[in-house]
Amino acid sequence: MSDLDGRIGGIRVGYDLNADWNGTLLHGRVGGHLEGKDITLTLNGERIDGRAGGHIGGFDAGGTLTATRLQARLGGHIEARADLTYTTADGRFSGRIDGKDIHLHLDDDRLTGRIGGTLNGKDVNVRVNGVPFGLAVLAAVCAYKALEDHEDAEKEEDRGE
Repeated sequence: MSDLDGRIGGIRVGYDLNADWNGTLLHGRVGGHLEGKDITLTLNGERIDGRAGGHIGGFDAGGTLTATRLQARLGGHIEARADLTYTTADGRFSGRIDGKDIHLHLDDDRLTGRIGGTLNGKDVNVRVNGVPFGLAVLAAVCAYKALEDHEDAEKEEDRGE
């Protein structure tokens, strides 16, 4: 079993999140073997650098993580910010108007909550084993973004774009 192991979204529309943590590097996969993305996040002091996906179809993830704040940029222009306590993360992902709320809670070794709103959001249910809380939150946000990117690509394909 991975150090991060769980799901973002539901059974029908969701992505698995599985990653191992070695103290400085979180490495694993969001989604499945065919429709997923590899994820790598490196924590060096307060600095986070990484990527979800490959050179094509992926996005960079970088920013800062302190005991009380996560601030990251995904894909160059999407921001993820969250205020952190020992057990909660509350913040915003993407823009002020069309963005999504981040409401996550750590209970023992289980990260649960929701990213996004009531209608278009996704539930988060991930087992966390030794991964820093803020980094687990960022990994969940990356999984959400990867799933959202996949859903958007499917919509474009259905429209014939």
